[in-house]
Amino acid sequence: MRAALGAEAEQRPGVVRALELLLADEFVLYTKTRNYHWNVVGPGFSELHKFLDEQYNMLNGTVDEVAERIRALGGWAIGTLHEFGEKTRLKESPGRFPGARTMLENLLRDHETVIRELRDLTEQCAQQYHDGATEGFLTELTVRHEKMAWMLRSLIAPTVP
Repeated sequence: MRAALGAEAEQRPGVVRALELLLADEFVLYTKTRNYHWNVVGPGFSELHKFLDEQYNMLNGTVDEVAERIRALGGWAIGTLHEFGEKTRLKESPGRFPGARTMLENLLRDHETVIRELRDLTEQCAQQYHDGATEGFLTELTVRHEKMAWMLRSLIAPTVP
């Protein structure tokens, strides 16, 4: 059954395609965060292990929300590692286990990449696709990623006297 959502039917496929890229990025960021949670070592292990646990749980929810937004728009959510790998714009480093600081820097860089992409997609939804609902959804995701990036940035910042 076709979705009768009031949004132009010819606009929705463009939104869905853009959300697929976002879904791939969110899934890769979730996986990378979980990997770092499993493999972090060093003096701050306990705190970082808990911190990364909180972050990957937030990202898990985000992955689900993006997939459900795709479905709500009448699209099919990608869901295989192959598809995520093909569509992601984030970089992975298989077989490498960096130190804790590098892990946090990598995650920060990925969040900042996702934030920039979210800003572009939010603008596209407003200007090109005229999809206010997805625009609002993406704005909420941007705020969530900005907070996660702030937390990462705070962990790696030099100590202020």
